[in-house]
Amino acid sequence: MAHSNISIFVPHVGCPHTCSFCNQRTITGVEQIPNADDVRETCTRALSEVADYKSTEIAFFGGSFTAIPRDYMLELLNAAFEFVGNDKFGGIRISTRPDCIDEDILALLKAHGVTAIELGAQSMSDKVLKANERGHTSDDVIRASELIKQNGFELGLQMMTGLFQSSSADDIYTMQEIIKLKPKTVRIYPVAVLKGTKLASLYQSGEYKLVSFDEMVKLCVEMLKAFHNAEIDVIRCGLHSSETVEQDIVAGFYHPAFREICISQLFRYAIEKYADKSIKTEVYVSGSSISTAVGHKKANKQYFEENGYIIDFKVDNTLEKDEIRINKDVYNVFEIT
Repeated sequence: MAHSNISIFVPHVGCPHTCSFCNQRTITGVEQIPNADDVRETCTRALSEVADYKSTEIAFFGGSFTAIPRDYMLELLNAAFEFVGNDKFGGIRISTRPDCIDEDILALLKAHGVTAIELGAQSMSDKVLKANERGHTSDDVIRASELIKQNGFELGLQMMTGLFQSSSADDIYTMQEIIKLKPKTVRIYPVAVLKGTKLASLYQSGEYKLVSFDEMVKLCVEMLKAFHNAEIDVIRCGLHSSETVEQDIVAGFYHPAFREICISQLFRYAIEKYADKSIKTEVYVSGSSISTAVGHKKANKQYFEENGYIIDFKVDNTLEKDEIRINKDVYNVFEIT
């Protein structure tokens, strides 16, 4: 199933903890919780707007869906389920906490058309989870992931990089442990320090220090390559674009084009490895990737000019979006070491 969502945000309702980084009003841009009529209105509108609705899921994001009051959860699920199957949407996707999954809740979700479950793992280091007041352990992530897969759901895992007391080595460890769990999808969220959170207080006091933006990009590039080579689909890298995030961010790694910046780095590494400084090099990419190859705000083009390369970017639509061709040789930018 191609990944496409009709997103419905249920901010913070049901979460038993307020994590160090969390401000759901800011993250989702939503203050009011939806009801069944809101779900029906959103789904009805989407049916007339989405081209491939059979490959689209109704997605409940924002809070911990399986921790909200049961009657309210069923109200939302029942409304969404009216729009699943029979030439409607392909299923329902939810996000929740690892410690809010058990056999009973999975049976209920399956009966109401849920097809995919994303877990907010955030870290696989118990030290980091405790420091950020997550209220669950890495073992909870492992247990819930196995239950989800055993019950026939698509598993998604969400992780954060740059959390309080998390080093780059801790983040790489989290990535490696997630790969072992073999989810279908992953979301990578470099930390954004938001007003009104414990992280903001720790940052402002100087107790919490961040690496540079470039270091975080480099780390996420490494993760994108590793997940790609493990055949795990990274469906998001970077917090989604939001006016409220831009207004409330104190520090961190929010950028509306964060993923594009990371992929552009992969193109840069590939071109630099195979281009010849002594002559003009024609670099062919697909039309859909030309802006990424040139770089966000033409950063790659400028980089090569400043470092003595003469690069001529050209379009070859026989190439896949992640490929480049230099002379007659074709390379996948994710697979270059």
